[in-house]
Amino acid sequence: MSDVPILKDTDRSTGRGALQKNIQAALALAGAVRSTLGPRGLDKLLIDDDGRTMVTNDGVTVLESAKVEHPVAKMIINASSVQDKIARDGTTSTVLLSAEMLQNAWHLVTQGVHPATIARGFRMAEEHARSELSALSFASDRSHQLLATKTCLTGKGHESMQALLAQLALDAAEAVLVSTERGPQADPTRVKILPQSGGTIGDSNLVTGLVLAKNRIHKDMPRHIKGGKILLIDGGIERRSMMGSVKLNVTSTGVLDAFRAKETELLEQQVAQLKSLGVDLLACKEGIDDDVRMMLTDAGIKAFRRVARSDLDLLARGCGATLVHDVKRASSADLGAFISSKNETWAGTVHWIVETEEGGATFIARGSTEAVLGEVERSFADALGVACQLVEDARLVAGGGATQVALARRLRRYAESIPGREQLGVEAFADALEVIPRVLAENAGLDPIDTLLNLVAAQSNAPASSSDHIGLDVIHRKPENMLTQGVIEPLLIIDQGITGATEAAISVLRIDDVLWAKQDPVMADVPEMD
Repeated sequence: MSDVPILKDTDRSTGRGALQKNIQAALALAGAVRSTLGPRGLDKLLIDDDGRTMVTNDGVTVLESAKVEHPVAKMIINASSVQDKIARDGTTSTVLLSAEMLQNAWHLVTQGVHPATIARGFRMAEEHARSELSALSFASDRSHQLLATKTCLTGKGHESMQALLAQLALDAAEAVLVSTERGPQADPTRVKILPQSGGTIGDSNLVTGLVLAKNRIHKDMPRHIKGGKILLIDGGIERRSMMGSVKLNVTSTGVLDAFRAKETELLEQQVAQLKSLGVDLLACKEGIDDDVRMMLTDAGIKAFRRVARSDLDLLARGCGATLVHDVKRASSADLGAFISSKNETWAGTVHWIVETEEGGATFIARGSTEAVLGEVERSFADALGVACQLVEDARLVAGGGATQVALARRLRRYAESIPGREQLGVEAFADALEVIPRVLAENAGLDPIDTLLNLVAAQSNAPASSSDHIGLDVIHRKPENMLTQGVIEPLLIIDQGITGATEAAISVLRIDDVLWAKQDPVMADVPEMD
């Protein structure tokens, strides 16, 4: 047989060599966010191509902002992004857990255990851990939900900022909570975040309803309206412009006057259509003609123009209205209802506040600098996502690494019942879970091994009723009951983190061949001159 290679211009890595390189990429990625975990975690300074800076310790923000080329690293970043979209927290833990699983798997591979066997063990461990996770959870009340929301802000800003944002996020989640056939639902996208430069973080507040930096188009329109009908137009009320290049030869001044009179008549018909529908409030995506201002004022209709499409969508969802392209096509079925509409002046800028029947809220974010303001926005968005989960599913688990250590203890007992080599995979999974308390200890300046041993011993010697709640209190630097310390987090964060990390680790373990196509610059063929 010929030894001529089939794959030309392609770098190939197979077997253990491919697995080793992939795991090294995963470990390097985890190392980039390792120091951000926990209340003693440090921040990262991110600088983009334009020289703009951002200071944050949010794991997914750091990873998504970095330029990563390795495909395995991108897979793990994707798992972290999914964690952020679903649970809004636990992104760093997902990356650390996935990388630790792969590192433990590599130790088994070097001892002769096949990667497919390890993957089966990981899958068995994941299913058992998720089933045990429900047993570790407990129902909560509002005070617990507030503590859990505050826990997700650990390491972000100072203590007073965490308390304020947690309170406002939970209030916002309750404002958008609705009852459906599938149970209570709280959509965080119905909460608008409005940044306002100046002031301090403590000046941030929550306003019931949708707030837009808009003023009514005429000063004689009412500032306050208590309830009524609203129409949303995905367009404007303006004079129609000519299509294409058209020339009009006017031979008499009366023709031009008639032309203008017809335009005014068409505008009057649209205003009459609005009045016949009983519209009290009008919002347009585009402009409103100057002549229409007085017409709307005389008709008793309060109007706003140049409203962003995203804000129109929020108004439509809150008021139960339907966006229409123009007034002529509007019907009574397209109208929505609102509770109140008012204008207030904040820091010299007029704002429009609409309170809707379907609920909704606006978070007014304030900060002394643009960097602080950006961090307040990101922190509130994370807290809001967690708060919305909590008002839908109130199950909580202990934080501070307590749940991970408790699951690891259960997994080791479960591994003893597995006869095959998959037992080694289950034990490696259990060891990987303990990376969370170890990294928490590292970032707090403690010895990770001694801290983990003390934590496991504290859980083993504690009464059964509280043993699973003992975690690492990095403030007092010793094992404590996390429930009494108020360090708790939603069940979904741990559950989704385990699922995402396991899927990413198994996907990497199943890769035994990596093909890199060489993409060298190639000169274009130039035809020869005759």
